[in-house]
Amino acid sequence: MFLFRWLWKNLQGYRRRYIFALVMLLVAQIMLIFNPLVMRVVVDTFISSENAAENLRTRQDFLFMLIGLTIVLNLVRTGLRYGLDMVIEACSQGAVYKIRSHLFNSMQSQDADFYDLYRTGDIMTRLSGDIEMVRHTTAWSFKTMFESIVCFTAVSVFYFTINPYMALCMIGITPVILLFSTMFHKKVGPLYGNLRERLSELNTAAEENISGNRIVKAFAAEDFEISRFRDSNEKYAAQSKKTAIAWWKFFLPMETVSQSIFAVHLIAGGLFAINGAITMGDYMAFSMLSWALSMPMSTLGYVISDLKRFSASANKIIEVYYSRSKIVERADAVDIKAIRGDVEFKNVSFGYGGTQGEKALEGISFKVKAGETVAIMGETGSGKTTLVNLIPRIYDVQEGEILIDNHNIRMLKLKELRESIGIATQEVLLYSDTIEGNIAFGVNVDNVGSQELSKTVRNCAKMAAAHEFIEKTTNGYDTIVGERGVGLSGGQKQRIALARALAVKPSILILDDTTSAVDSETEKHIQESLRGLSCTKIIIAARISSAKDANKIIVLQKGKIAEMGTHDELIKQNGYYKEVYDLQS
Repeated sequence: MFLFRWLWKNLQGYRRRYIFALVMLLVAQIMLIFNPLVMRVVVDTFISSENAAENLRTRQDFLFMLIGLTIVLNLVRTGLRYGLDMVIEACSQGAVYKIRSHLFNSMQSQDADFYDLYRTGDIMTRLSGDIEMVRHTTAWSFKTMFESIVCFTAVSVFYFTINPYMALCMIGITPVILLFSTMFHKKVGPLYGNLRERLSELNTAAEENISGNRIVKAFAAEDFEISRFRDSNEKYAAQSKKTAIAWWKFFLPMETVSQSIFAVHLIAGGLFAINGAITMGDYMAFSMLSWALSMPMSTLGYVISDLKRFSASANKIIEVYYSRSKIVERADAVDIKAIRGDVEFKNVSFGYGGTQGEKALEGISFKVKAGETVAIMGETGSGKTTLVNLIPRIYDVQEGEILIDNHNIRMLKLKELRESIGIATQEVLLYSDTIEGNIAFGVNVDNVGSQELSKTVRNCAKMAAAHEFIEKTTNGYDTIVGERGVGLSGGQKQRIALARALAVKPSILILDDTTSAVDSETEKHIQESLRGLSCTKIIIAARISSAKDANKIIVLQKGKIAEMGTHDELIKQNGYYKEVYDLQS
């Protein structure tokens, strides 16, 4: 019932049209009775009556009126059905549009933990196949179920007005159908849930292979990937067959029972007609509407199948639909207008497994004044990237606090905090857009004219030592980069990412080893450009050349600060920093 309330909620704005369409559908279904009603009169008056020949001569106008009225009503009903189908389809598309938009907006606001939990293929399945199942159910399944109920009810009432005993014979087998439907509901329901999981695994395998196709080729792992995809495909195919076989096991007997209505009509109707309990017109009326009893029974299996698939898909959608980020903006958040860039960590601890998990960071304390540069070094896995991810609240600290301009970042407006921070991550993601579009990605274009934006992009590209190679591309800044920056070298992508971080004119600039793939000369140019910036700079560095001029150098080991000081101070300590310095010298 909750699923239907959720769907009804998303039909807001379309409810009146949807209900109106169902009401008019009721009218259209009731109009079905008119044809057999007319045929009943025609047969009893102009065919089987003792005065049939006389009636044909004297009541031709009445016969033509019935024929004309039948044609008109059938045309009206056909047009009405067509219009109603369009209205219901439009309502379903509108509801699905709202669901898809809400779903995407919900995913945009999720924490990093959300993407650690859900696979990309699973998310894509929810946004595509699962939502399409919701649309199909809204547009077809509910409509079919409603019109089947109306059709069955209207025909049953009509039958009872003709002859109650004949009606009972025709309708008497329906309890058997209901029994099969109940058994089908219990048996096949869980199978559709498993089928949906297999589809998610199949999409995940395909998505990962497509995204990592260059790695696959580089390691000549095509056979392995084909085998992995085949395994997922076979599991999905096996589950599909299992579900289909279970469906057909119930559908065939249901179809047989529903079609037996025609046999009942022939036998019972024939006996009633021979005994004079019904007229030939009555017999024809029963005959013309026997399909209206068998059709709802036949479609019942399809509808129940669709409703089970809808249940499996809707439950998966709702997991994300009602999922809420834990990192949210407080109602009493402070609006500090402009962030200067003072950053302070006070006894900060964090673990990816929650408060009970192993600590990725423990007892981190340091302070950076606005405009200063702090370099963070350490072995792989020491917590460097985790530390900088806490500043824009990609993750929230579990113990201690982080202050920016003497305000706990939990008390700052989330959008204002993140807009004041420029980040160039270690793993560069570029969009299938122009180079200029990628660099200007974080710029609020509503507040910047096109000429000013273009100027900003070029200036930032020059600072990031990217302008020269961009100019040599096919269309310069208008060159479309491939998905994830395919076609660009690692160093080129890093420089575009750096330019993107600079373009937002940040108060705090975070660079996660963004010069690891560039040569020494380019690195030197970038460092000189960064020195001219007045913002606070937090740089994760692997090279001494990137860290030695920082106001403060922090060395992390196993999530704790092992060393902290200037270049000269750390050289004297003979610790990790000195070892790296000696190796690189």
